[in-house]
Amino acid sequence: MSETSSAKTPVDFWFDPLCPWAWMTSRWVLEVEKVRDIEVRWHIMSLAVLNEPKIDELPEQYRELLETKAWQPIRVVTAAWQKHGSDILGPLYTALGTRIHNEGQGPTREAVEGALADVGLPADLIEYFDQKDFEFDAELRASHKEGIDKVGQEVGTPVIAVPGADGEQIAFFGPVVTPTPLGEDAAKLWDGTLAVASVPGFYEIKRTRTKGPDFSNL
Repeated sequence: MSETSSAKTPVDFWFDPLCPWAWMTSRWVLEVEKVRDIEVRWHIMSLAVLNEPKIDELPEQYRELLETKAWQPIRVVTAAWQKHGSDILGPLYTALGTRIHNEGQGPTREAVEGALADVGLPADLIEYFDQKDFEFDAELRASHKEGIDKVGQEVGTPVIAVPGADGEQIAFFGPVVTPTPLGEDAAKLWDGTLAVASVPGFYEIKRTRTKGPDFSNL
């Protein structure tokens, strides 16, 4: 969203449509929007850009994913943003995530084409899917850098930034959660996340994941 009403707290959310964990978190923050006075503003980041400096150190399967499929949907999303404004990012992400993750279509050309149709965007945006010399590469990288500069390099997607008590934004990675909390459970996680993120010097809480992404309540 390009503007936020004065009564609501702006929440900036950076996503890559490829990431199932970011998708889970994005559905949670939209649930929080129903029970807390927040308004989400969507931004793009890229797992491909994030991992460029260490691409040769990654497992072969993940490296192949980042060098090919990771670029394709985010190019189309970036082009849609540049040509049709930031207000399209939320609806397009929802359409993409539903197809890629909930419906199991994966980050395919067909899934992206369907998502463009779902939100009424021009079909010819799909031409950016395989555009190697990407027209809006600088804008993609600038949006990515804006999010990463707020939180640091040793993270993934999503990145969330909220206003702190002193007016400066507090940014954090995650939370990583499955399945997506709903209702008051969503509100409790939001309140707790803000509480720990606001403590000066706090950096991390973590435990080993024992479940994969669960889309059953989405």
